[in-house]
Amino acid sequence: MATQTPRFSTNDVTVVFFLGGPGSGKGTQSANLVRDYGFVHLSAGDLLRAEQIREGSQYGAMIKEYITEGKIVPMEVTVALLSNAMADSLANRPPPPGTKARFLIDGFPRKLDQAVFFESSVCPSELVLFLDCPEEVMEKRLLKRGETSGRDDDNEESIRKRFRTFVETSMPVVEDFEKKGKVVQVKATGTVEEVYEQVRAGIEARGLHPVKA
Repeated sequence: MATQTPRFSTNDVTVVFFLGGPGSGKGTQSANLVRDYGFVHLSAGDLLRAEQIREGSQYGAMIKEYITEGKIVPMEVTVALLSNAMADSLANRPPPPGTKARFLIDGFPRKLDQAVFFESSVCPSELVLFLDCPEEVMEKRLLKRGETSGRDDDNEESIRKRFRTFVETSMPVVEDFEKKGKVVQVKATGTVEEVYEQVRAGIEARGLHPVKA
């Protein structure tokens, strides 16, 4: 079998996978990282939700069916959407000359085979940023969010299911990258500011510095 060459080179782009259980605070911290470090934030979940309602989408109906049944969408589809979103961003908002584009990929990879497939076909990652948060803290946050979010999965039963899924499928990803020395692990239990200070320290120790305005 011919070896596949990734679509993007690590000379041109920096990819950081951003993982954490539901309610660990990824959305809030992503916004901070975009603001200070020039990341382009790509959420696999948002891309899938947008694609299922996009006029003329070849994947829309299938994505809808998988999401409705609570199944993980085939990784080829998710990876294709992420890859195309990266290409669109590079075409429309290229980074300043002499710098690399930075992509923060949120909530992906959900499983180890997705990580392998993405790195072989799209781009090897620089590191995994992992927000480590106790289950009871995440549950409290999500139930609070559920009061106003209108998301039908912000209820106790769905939240527990999402925790189980995260532990069973996503923790092996964190453990695998840990073995490769590519994980920045942050305790996500303090205030937003305290957690962000740890995030900053962790990624700057890996050579990712703020972008000058």
